[in-house]
Amino acid sequence: MNVADSRRLASALEQMGYQPTRKPKEADVIVLNTCVVRQSAEDKAIGRLSSLRPLKDNNPDVVINLMGCLIGVRGNKKIQERFPWVDVVSPPSDPEPLLHFLTERTARQKAALKQSKLNALLDGELVLPRAEQGKLVSAFLPIVYGCSHACTYCIIPAKRGIEHSRPYDEILKEARELVGQGVREITLLGQIVDRYGMDLPERPTLADLLHDLHQIDGLKRIRFLTSHPNWMTDELLDAVAELPKVCPHIEVPIQAGDDDILQAMRRGYSAFDYRKLIERIRERIPGVSIATDIIVGFPGETEAQFNKTYDLLNELRMDVAHLARYSPRKGTYSERKMEDDIPDDVKMRRFRQLETLQEEIASEINARLLGQNVKVLFEELSRARWRGRTPTNKLVFVESEDNLLGQEHEVKIIWTGPWSMIGTLVKDVSD
Repeated sequence: MNVADSRRLASALEQMGYQPTRKPKEADVIVLNTCVVRQSAEDKAIGRLSSLRPLKDNNPDVVINLMGCLIGVRGNKKIQERFPWVDVVSPPSDPEPLLHFLTERTARQKAALKQSKLNALLDGELVLPRAEQGKLVSAFLPIVYGCSHACTYCIIPAKRGIEHSRPYDEILKEARELVGQGVREITLLGQIVDRYGMDLPERPTLADLLHDLHQIDGLKRIRFLTSHPNWMTDELLDAVAELPKVCPHIEVPIQAGDDDILQAMRRGYSAFDYRKLIERIRERIPGVSIATDIIVGFPGETEAQFNKTYDLLNELRMDVAHLARYSPRKGTYSERKMEDDIPDDVKMRRFRQLETLQEEIASEINARLLGQNVKVLFEELSRARWRGRTPTNKLVFVESEDNLLGQEHEVKIIWTGPWSMIGTLVKDVSD
């Protein structure tokens, strides 16, 4: 979501006449887009923000914009007081404060932009930054902002606000613009992406959206994340199974394998419910890959409860498991009402146990593709090798002197590991 927000703001700035630079000392505008979902992310953002002060001291005219979850939808006066060298603060997904600031500043300097152009920018009539046109193969497209589910450990509802879906036609328009500029794969985003449209008068569904996006010429692949076990319908699963452009890859977090921990997290389902869901997904979408999220060391988690999570992961054999150690986020229910009583060394041991298990599982799953031909959409050249992904989101590297950017080719897998694979082009496959 932050990548999508940053790209949208970068697009607006380029339309105002700015160009990107890799050197902060050369910048007229510096935007720091922040994440605070974990303490480490917040600490990193604070450190980076502090490092910008010398630039401001040496060049008072540089504009520093602090954006994202560190500000939140309600603002953050303490942050503004702590970092007085910040000129503009912006809530998540909101380019308006910076655009207004720059427009007013330009007006004071006798070079005001026309208000109609600013309105167009704020109304979402944005294109990709010109520097990226033709180079960006895969793009994120937010369709649901905020979240109203309020898991006890999660700060997102407080920082990004209540759940609200973007208008249906606006999403389709932006998707067509992205494809017109060379994007070949679109990933639809939402904190609970399956709930798209539930707050709109017409009540469109994510499945409806997938069907209409599938009709866009030039679009090769469609993905969506992140799903929630309570909101994954058969209609959605059938759309994934039936539409060739929709990738057979599902991201649906479990978070824990013990029912008492799930209840304390306010996840709204049981481990049995989750097992049945995975069974249903695999039944309706043959060959599907599934990714999950797991938190270890949640307040009160006993060794026996952790072992249930370990056993569940071992049983279900997921393609990917995103692992995290619990850390209290200020303002969440768990931070206010629950004691962070699991020692750091215990959290790390449990994390490593799951990490080792998942490495074994992923190695086993990927090894089945050895010698097989798979379709790969190539996204970039990385260290003299082309980097791309299969429809099931497997990372594949290929050596080729040809320009494969944005092309989808059949590739024979010649080496597999837990996190990536290596292949060779099947030469008789056309672009």
